[in-house]
Amino acid sequence: MKRSLTIIAFITILILSACSTMRLAPAATQAPAVSYGMGGGGGAPSLQQAPAAPAPFANDAAKSAVQNSAGATTHQAAPSSDRLVIQTAELTIVVKDVNASATSIQNMATQMGGFVVSANIYQTDASDGTQVPQADVVVRVPADQLDAALAQIKRGTVDVKNETRAGQDVTDQYVDLQSRLAAKQAAEDQLMKIMQNATKTQDVLDVYQQLQQVESDIEVLKGQIKYYSQSASLSAITVHIVAEETVKPLQVGGWKPQGVARDAIQSLIFFWQGFINFLITFFLLVLPVLITIAIPIFLAALLLRWIFRKVWKKKAKAALQVQENRN
Repeated sequence: MKRSLTIIAFITILILSACSTMRLAPAATQAPAVSYGMGGGGGAPSLQQAPAAPAPFANDAAKSAVQNSAGATTHQAAPSSDRLVIQTAELTIVVKDVNASATSIQNMATQMGGFVVSANIYQTDASDGTQVPQADVVVRVPADQLDAALAQIKRGTVDVKNETRAGQDVTDQYVDLQSRLAAKQAAEDQLMKIMQNATKTQDVLDVYQQLQQVESDIEVLKGQIKYYSQSASLSAITVHIVAEETVKPLQVGGWKPQGVARDAIQSLIFFWQGFINFLITFFLLVLPVLITIAIPIFLAALLLRWIFRKVWKKKAKAALQVQENRN
C-alpha cells in the first residue's frame, strides 16, 4: 500500500510540473532586447532643440528714445518675438575619408554664406598601430540654415558618436549694450559742444581727455554689439572628424575576443535570469499547487487505507470464524 501511494504521488508531481512548464515556456523564451554600442552609438542622441535664432534686430524706435534721454542706462526686456539667441553645435563623426570630409564641410560653410573659423588635420594611431588622419573643423553658417548644415555634415558618415546643441539668449545684454552706447554717444555730443564753446586751453584739454575716453568706450560697446549680432546671425559648428580605422574592433586572425566576451556575458545573464525565474515560479506557483493537491490526496489515501484495513480485518475475522466452525 505504501508503494502504491508513493507511485501515485510521484506521477501527480510529474504531471503538474509538465503542465506548469508548458504554460511558462512562452514567457521564458522571450529574451530581453539587448543593444550594444560604443560612445554615441549608431545614431545621434536625442537632443533638445534650441529655438531658431532670428536675424539680428535693430530696435530703431527704442534707440531713438534712449538717445532723446541722454545719460539713461535703464532698458526694458525685448518682446519674446525679438529674442536674440546664439546657437552652437558640436558633433563627432566617424568617416571613411577624413580629408575629403573636412574639405566638404569647409566648402559647405562657404556655399551657405558662412566661413571657416579653423581647420586642423593631424595624425593619430589606429587600433592596428597604423597612422590615420583626424581633423577638427570649426565653421560658422547662417543661423536659419543650422539644421540643414548639420544634416549635410552627417550625411554619408559611418557613425555619429555624439551631437550636442546649445542656445544662449543674449537679448538683455544686447539691449543693455545698445542703451549704454546711446548714452555714451549723447555724452560725446555734449562734450563736443562744451569743447567748442570752451575759451581756456586747460578746459579744452580736460574736455578733450574726457572725449577720448568716451570715444574709446563707444568703440568697445560697438565691438560687443557687433560680436553678439554676428554670433546670433552665424551659428558656430565644431566638428571632430574621426577615421573609421580608429574605432574598428581589435581582430586577431579574424577572431574578435570582445565579441566572444560579450556573448559569454549575455549567455550568463540569460542563464541567471532563467534560473531566478525558475526559483520564483517554483516557490510561488508550483510548490503551493503541489501542496494544495497533495494534502487532499494524502488524506484520501489515509481514508482508503483505514477503510481497507477495516474491511480486511472483517474479512480476516470472518474467515477465521469459518475455519474454526469447520474444525
